[in-house]
Parts: sequence; C-alpha cells; structure tokens
Amino acid sequence: MPTHYRAAIALFLAVAASAQTSDEKAAQKRRDAILAGYTKYEYRIPMRDGVKLFTSVYVPKDASTTCPFLILRTPYSVSPYGADNYPGRIGPSEQAEKEGFIFVHQDARGRWQSEGEFSDPPPVKPNQVNESTDTYDSIDWLVKNIPNNNGKAGIWGISFPGTYAALSLIGSHPALKAVSPQAPMADVGNGDDAYHNGAFYLAQNFDFYVNAGGFQALRKEPVKPKRTESFDFGTTDEYEFFLQMGPLANSNEKYLKGANPFWNAMMAHSTYDEFWQARAIAPHIKNVTPAVLLVSGWYDAEDLAGPQILFRAIEKSGVKSPLSLVIGPWTHGGWSRGPGKILGDLNFADNTGEFYREKIELPFFVHHLKDKGKNETPKAWMFETGTHQWRKYDQWPPAKAQPRTLHLQANGKLSFTPSTTPTAFDEYVSDPAKPVPVTAAFGTAVPSNYMTADQRFASRRPDVLVYQTDVLEEDVTLAGPITPRLRVSTTGTDSDFIVKLVDVYPGDFPNPDPNPTNVRMPGYQQLVRGEPIRGKYRNSLSKPEAFTPGKPEKLEYTMPDVHHTFRRGHRIMVQIQSTWFPLIDRNPQTFVDIPTAKSTDFKPATQRIYRDSTIGIHVMAGLPQ
Repeated sequence: MPTHYRAAIALFLAVAASAQTSDEKAAQKRRDAILAGYTKYEYRIPMRDGVKLFTSVYVPKDASTTCPFLILRTPYSVSPYGADNYPGRIGPSEQAEKEGFIFVHQDARGRWQSEGEFSDPPPVKPNQVNESTDTYDSIDWLVKNIPNNNGKAGIWGISFPGTYAALSLIGSHPALKAVSPQAPMADVGNGDDAYHNGAFYLAQNFDFYVNAGGFQALRKEPVKPKRTESFDFGTTDEYEFFLQMGPLANSNEKYLKGANPFWNAMMAHSTYDEFWQARAIAPHIKNVTPAVLLVSGWYDAEDLAGPQILFRAIEKSGVKSPLSLVIGPWTHGGWSRGPGKILGDLNFADNTGEFYREKIELPFFVHHLKDKGKNETPKAWMFETGTHQWRKYDQWPPAKAQPRTLHLQANGKLSFTPSTTPTAFDEYVSDPAKPVPVTAAFGTAVPSNYMTADQRFASRRPDVLVYQTDVLEEDVTLAGPITPRLRVSTTGTDSDFIVKLVDVYPGDFPNPDPNPTNVRMPGYQQLVRGEPIRGKYRNSLSKPEAFTPGKPEKLEYTMPDVHHTFRRGHRIMVQIQSTWFPLIDRNPQTFVDIPTAKSTDFKPATQRIYRDSTIGIHVMAGLPQ
C-alpha cells in the first residue's frame, strides 16, 4: 500500500479517533488535556427526512463563557464510541482545543452509526435531502439543544470531510459563520482523486478501495468499525503488481470481484457524464454567506485541484463574505500534522505546518466565531517554493503575474521566443508494456513525495521528450496555472500525453547536511507540476473522439497552479511522455472503452510533438519585458 495512502487513511482515522504522534508523551499530554477540559455527550440528531445521524459532542467543562461550535462531519467514523471513551484529538489542532470550542464529530449519512444511504462521492441534489441539508439540520438542532453555545458554528474537514465542509456552503444555516474546506473533492470526475482530464488515477484509487475499511460495500444498518487486514499485493514492487494485473478489467476479475459499488461506478463512468456532473460542487456555489478558508498543499496527490476550483467558483459568484485560499508545501493533509519542514529530498527551511495551524487556521476560527482579533487573512496566502517563503496577495493569481509562453525548440531547447521550425517535430515510441514509472523508487507505486521527486531517471528514457532553457541569469517566479498547448499526432487511435514542469538544479548545488538518504542534489530535477490528458478527450470530456493515425491534432488543457521560483543558475525543463505508471492507468493506444479493454487492445504507438507546441505560464518576475 503506497505510503501516501497509508498517511491519508491514518489521518482520517486520527481526526475522528486517536492521534498518533512521534512523541508518545506529547500525545498522552494532549489526551489528558482533553479529558480534563471536555465532557463528551452522544446524540442521534434527526434530519428532515427522519434519518438520524450519530453525533459526538465535546463540551468545555468551563461554563463561565459561551462557546461556538466547531464541527467535523466524516465518513471515516467518529470512534471511539461511548460517552466515557475519548479520542486523542477533537479539534483541527492542539491550539484550537486549548482555545475552547464545542467540538462536534458526526458520522455522515449512511456511515457507521448513522442511518441512511451513503454515496461516494456525494451527489449535489438541489431541492432534495442531501449533505448540505444534513449540515443545516444538524446545526439547527445543535444551536437549539446544546447549552451554553453562543449561536455560532464553524465547520472544517480534510479530504472527504473537507468535501462535506464545502457542501455546507450551499444553502448555509444562518448560524454557520466560518467554513474551512481542506483538500475537498470539488470535482472527482475531473481533477480530484478519480479522473484527471480523462486519465484514471489507478494506484491510489485501487489501494484505497481494497484497503479502506468500510468503503468496500454499502450496509443496511448502523455498524461499528472493525479492524481489517491490509490487501496483500504479493510483491514488494507495486509497479510490477499493476503491470502483471493487466488490463483495468482484471481489477475486478482478479481482486475486487465486482463487490465494491464505488469502484464499479468509477469503471462504469470513464467519461465525464451525468454521473460525475451531478457530483460537481462548483456549479452550485452561489450566495455564499460564511467566511471561507480553503486549504491545500502544492504536493497534494489526491485533491490539489479541489480548493482551486472552489476558490474560483466562489469568487465568480460575487461573494461578499471573507474568502481566502492557503496553499503550502504539503502533501494530502500535511498541514494538520508535524512541523512541515521536510518533504522527501526538499527542506523548506520553515515549520510551515506549525505556522499554518497557529497563525492562519486558529485565528480564522477565533475571529469569525468568537469575535476576537482581527481578520488579517489575505485573499491568497501562498508558500513560494524555490525561495521557501510565505507570500500574501490580494488576488490570485497576483495582478503582476503576466501570461508568458515557453516554446519547444530544436535540439531539446526551451525558450521564451517562438520556434524557428514550427512545422518540425520530435517523436518517441510509447509502449504500454513498458510504461514510464512515476518515480525511480522501487517497491512503492506512488510514494507520498512523488510530486517533488527527482526526474533524472525519466529524462534518460527514450520515450520521454526533454526540453530545457539555458542557465537562468536571474530568478524566474511563476504564480498561477500551467497551460500546455500541444500539437500532436499518433500512429494509434488514442494516446495519453503527460506534461511535466521541472526545476533543474545547478551542478554545484550542495547536498543536505546531514544527508541520511544519501541524496545527490547537484543536477537534481525537481518535479514542480505534472498532469496528464487522455487524448480522446481533447475536444470534450463527455464525448471521446478517436485520433486519425498520423494526423496532427491540437490538444490544450490546464494544470493546477504553482507558485515557484526557478533560481538564478537553475534551468526550466519540460518533459513530455505518454505513460506515467501506475499513477495513471495504461492507455491501450487504441480507441476502446479502457475499463473493459482486452490485452490484445494494447499497442505501441509513435507519438509526434510538433514544435509549435507551447506551455502557457504566469510569470511574476525574471523575464525581459
């Protein structure tokens, strides 16, 4: 099971159950403080359709002042159950627990001790009972029935709980004053978790659905969590496991046996059809009334796009309440745990996680729920990688970030001036039987740090095209989305194209000291952003179209934002390839329904990238005007 999914599942359980820290004494001290400071109550709160949702409420023992509610709604269980059984964590941070809120944990509809039917991901149902109305009804009951509350509520959550937080913005209860969707799934059918521009994120989804206890099947009545055995891959090399699994259809035939309705839904809906469209949150974001703090990590492998999608949707709706987007140098949920200073081979020279929890998250809730302090959260609070520093902006992308274009050139050159040979091309053979691995790491299919990992192994492969600038004479700072505009052809009838933006370190860049992993930083090729597109969706995610073999076609898509400075002495590199395995499933390179494709459908194909292809970026500084 890849480390990033182990971490994600552990995070979910920690938020609802007990926190695990490297310092057991500190963890026990935190638990003791919760026991000393809070009294736990359990309720079954009725919804408007009669369904009752199991809810744990932690009330401060100090009744000298009224407190607001801080709510977590989750599909991952609010265990431990029982009024005398306390978790090791009840709030988004230890600082929040010391500040004092009425903490509320709720099993979402159809999960664990709550009644009703669960859906993954939850559809947005206008004018029907849904997760938004469940949040409304829960807050209404809490305000009216829990003593000593101040009539205000906030809600937060990471990943799936972050999605529930985002859904609370639709038809919000008047008492809901502060909402922090953290790594929410804004659009699972295009950008979050399942499909990215039509390409299926194989490893993380397979690993999740064979390992996440309780997500294997729907249940008919409330249950309690059971300890489950981790899936046995039968090998320490997951790249080899997924390759030997064969076509995607074999996932059910060999392993899942068709028993997981959520996996089956992903396989049945490989295009952006009504199933996915009904689960997209952004189209329903209107008239937002609570203050909103959207949180993400630049290296979130699951839900990087979600907060950015929602940020733009809320802005577009003309929101008048405070809106902020925070993105730091974190993996999925990394801002909620640990110092946040080290990720893989990179050192950010700052305890970014601690800074976020103490200086951003807690002041946000305290100000909007307790009327204390000032609202000093800017519209965008971004960590600039490369220079390793926080930046505040009154809009995102920043006003001074101007569109610029990187052009592919002959001989692997990359330049801000157009190509002199635009009709020329470079080509490579993509063989689905020998896909480009997502990292050079052996044994883990998709390690948690793959989004920063050294790309030297890939740049040396014949099925990866490489373009790079000359050595930069001054810093070049990017801020905003990346837009590949490619002209391609293939000898197949379908193909994937993956574009990666890479920071190439100089040959004299120092190694870290100490250096426990023996990493070699001179010449390091740091992945800054990478994203695929499935070629048959080049014109529409809902209506796939075959390629005509050999015919050049335009292909344009937008990758999630970056905020990165390529330092003087570095180079900017672009890598282009057609496999990225097993992060995304293998494209047979024939025009077929991939979830039902057969082994005989998989064919090598020759891919051409024409040199009038470009990469659109937003540059803040470092280029001649």
